[in-house]
Amino acid sequence: MPQINKGGKYVFGWSPISRDLHIKIPDEIILEYDLLKEGKLILISGSKTSGGFVVSRLDLIKQSIMKGLLTDYPDIEDYSLPEGKCVKYKGRHYCWVKINTNGILKLPEETAECFDVKENDKLLSIRGSNIGFVLAVKGPIVESANNYDGIIEEYIC
Repeated sequence: MPQINKGGKYVFGWSPISRDLHIKIPDEIILEYDLLKEGKLILISGSKTSGGFVVSRLDLIKQSIMKGLLTDYPDIEDYSLPEGKCVKYKGRHYCWVKINTNGILKLPEETAECFDVKENDKLLSIRGSNIGFVLAVKGPIVESANNYDGIIEEYIC
């Protein structure tokens, strides 16, 4: 896992969005964040700088300052909200999607539109907090990764 800027964040790799909006999550992230534990992921819209989205799990959200989301939207907690349907909470959009045992998630079209990502976008997986990791589509760290002389693995579906 390279650190592309001295003192900067670590990146796990590139995950291009396939033609049918599938995304392969790097195995190292799956282990670090225990992403297969629930079979479902919580996606959170990214920052204006990096775009994309943050990937987390329900158990991690419950232990964070974002737990109020589950009070306001209990249908996220029990997954009765339709898969991929985004809801707005404190300036960010949230939804849930399934992840399969191979570490692949499929973005519903509605979700891709909400997070402003599309087929063939290359998402850079960046180590985040203990709550989740970022799949960034733009910004300074993505530019640094594009100019990085070392090897950044690519995870293709």
